[in-house]
Amino acid sequence: MTRNIIIEELDQTPIEQCRTEIVERKGIGHPDSIADGLAESVSRALCKMYLKRYKTILHHNTDEVQIVGGQSAPAFGGGVILAPVYILLVGRATTTVDGERLPYRAEAIKAARDYLEQNCTHLDLDADVMLDCRIGEGSIDLRGLYETEKMLANDTSFGVSFAPLSETERITYDVERYINGPLKQELPEAGQDVKVMAWRNGDRLNLTVATAMVDKLIPDIDHYQSVVEQLGDKVLDFATKATSREVKVFVNNADNYEEGVFYLTVTGLSMENGDDGSVGRGNRANGLITPYRPMSMEAAAGKNPVTHVGKLYNVLAKMMASDIADECGGDILEAQVRLVSQIGAPIDMPQGASAQLIPAEGVKISSLESDVRGIIDNHLENITSLTLKLVNGEISVF
Repeated sequence: MTRNIIIEELDQTPIEQCRTEIVERKGIGHPDSIADGLAESVSRALCKMYLKRYKTILHHNTDEVQIVGGQSAPAFGGGVILAPVYILLVGRATTTVDGERLPYRAEAIKAARDYLEQNCTHLDLDADVMLDCRIGEGSIDLRGLYETEKMLANDTSFGVSFAPLSETERITYDVERYINGPLKQELPEAGQDVKVMAWRNGDRLNLTVATAMVDKLIPDIDHYQSVVEQLGDKVLDFATKATSREVKVFVNNADNYEEGVFYLTVTGLSMENGDDGSVGRGNRANGLITPYRPMSMEAAAGKNPVTHVGKLYNVLAKMMASDIADECGGDILEAQVRLVSQIGAPIDMPQGASAQLIPAEGVKISSLESDVRGIIDNHLENITSLTLKLVNGEISVF
């Protein structure tokens, strides 16, 4: 059966030629990103449990993690947690197979603790967090109820993405990874809760960076101010190497030293003191929030990686758009890809696959159509290869 692939020219100003642009990235320690990370880690753990026991991934969705912020009293030199963060793991999973009950809650809690230990290094998992697993139960008869070999879409949904990233988008993504990566060696006082908001107006780029500071590593106001200034200088140096535009960096812009207002935390995380988090409220599958670009509201993290098109199609659209942009070289300025499923239909046969292209001057879409169609067709043909890559954490969904 021939796939319904539609390729058309997009009559739109490329983002780099637009006067303004807004881009946001929530770092790994933001409450929404933590919720995404927990949902995805629990899903991967369940997948591995199912594969080990039954050689197949059984039905589950763990994409409803909720984080309720705690209370803290940060102070220079070290404060205290007054009330722990409450984390609720919610969703559905296959918990009984042919009458055998599975240790799904133990697997979920362990996966969540491992994720927090790895990504929230100043969090005391025994005192600062209450982990609660309320994943719903479901039973199955392996002889027929869940036949993954059919690979039928379990929802009517869509995925969307675009390529290439604009310069502002790349800088926004890379700045957060820099702060939560190499910069930690020089400035360990900076916590994992980092948010970067970019505002480009013509050739002027403002980067507003919010970084939770770890109080026990900061003895006084002078040290705090020094860390903030160093972080700003290093981010400015990092960003200016990636652009010829004028860059300004603002770090912890809500601080007011005269009134004693500082972004000081015990754990390096804002969720310790009232900030809540939910799956799907943060970065899209490409790791960014881009109001000037097409986006899906779908929460990809935690959805099963076998037949949930809300996850697979957003990941696949990103890969398709990137390959189209790479392989067509300078012939196109932008590619936008959208995939729409129909519940009960094979996941490799979407209702429609749309590629909208902004061609370079003098380039005809007809000259690109065969190559673009081949890229989309090949990715759909191999969509099942995404499953194990997602299970193994080789593909990020936030």
